[in-house]
Amino acid sequence: MNDFLIEMGVTGLTGRLKRLNDLFVYQTRQFYEEQGVDIEPNWHMIFLLLEKHGSLTVTEIADAIQISHPAVIKLTHKMKKNGYVKSIRNPDDLRKQQLELTKKAHETLPQLKKYWDAGEKSLNDLLEHNQELMIQLVKLEENLKELGFKDRMDNYSKNITQ
Repeated sequence: MNDFLIEMGVTGLTGRLKRLNDLFVYQTRQFYEEQGVDIEPNWHMIFLLLEKHGSLTVTEIADAIQISHPAVIKLTHKMKKNGYVKSIRNPDDLRKQQLELTKKAHETLPQLKKYWDAGEKSLNDLLEHNQELMIQLVKLEENLKELGFKDRMDNYSKNITQ
C-alpha cells in the first residue's frame, strides 16, 4: 500500500511533519536511554540557551525558541525535577525567576554535546548534506509570521463561498 500522506501532497504536510517529529523524538529518547542519560530529546535547546546566556526567564526562553510560555514551563519543570535547572528569584522583582543550569548540568554537558554532535551529523547524513529543507522551513516560518495559516484559510474559503 502507498503512503497516503505522500499521496495527499501538500495537504499531508502537517501529518508528515508530525510523523517525522515523533520518529526523531522516539529514536532520540531510545538512544538516550541506551546511553543511561536521563534527559528528554527536546531539552537540548534549553541546555544550550542557558549555557550561552547564563540565566534567562521563562519568557526570554520562549521568545528565543519561539514556543509558548506554558511549553517552556513544562520543559523546565521536568529539567528541574531531574536536577539540571534551578530557579533564582530576581532581586529587583521577586515575581520573576531566572533559570540557570545546575552543577549537574554543567558536569553532564560535555558528554551531552558529544551526543548532540552525533545527532547533528546524523541529520546532515539524512539530508544528504543538502540545506534546501532548512531554507524552505525558514521561508515557511517567515510566511506564517506574515499571515497565519488560519487567516490564509479564511481568505481562501471566502473566495470559495462567493
